[in-house]
Amino acid sequence: MTNSPQQPTVAERELCGLVNGLAQQIADHVRVRAAALGLTAPQATALREMTGPMTMRELADRMSCEPSNATFVVDRLEKQGLVERRAHPTDRRARHLVLTAEGAALRARLLELLAEDSPLAGLTGEQQALLQQLLQQAVVRR
Repeated sequence: MTNSPQQPTVAERELCGLVNGLAQQIADHVRVRAAALGLTAPQATALREMTGPMTMRELADRMSCEPSNATFVVDRLEKQGLVERRAHPTDRRARHLVLTAEGAALRARLLELLAEDSPLAGLTGEQQALLQQLLQQAVVRR
């Protein structure tokens, strides 16, 4: 018997509930760790995702938000002296976001805090890699 697309299986419903619950745990974890550093959760997410110089569009994609939301967050980080906007090396119309020395130090501390008691800490590295692979397959399929 084949299920129609309108009738998710019990396993699909349970999986959706688990993914939603994990997402909430991760969001709560980020919020608490961010607050300990005087940041909002979106600011912490931006810092976490800034692995190097990038455009606002790249950051927004990594944050899974609209560029206008990322701009608001970056404006606040820039006022705090954590991020600078610099000329893009190859596109004169674009700006590169770059962490300041203070921003890089705060990012390092944030990453340490996020690793403590992470909702994913109960999984081995191999299990985390498998979960990442499966979630990427599910997201790309859309």
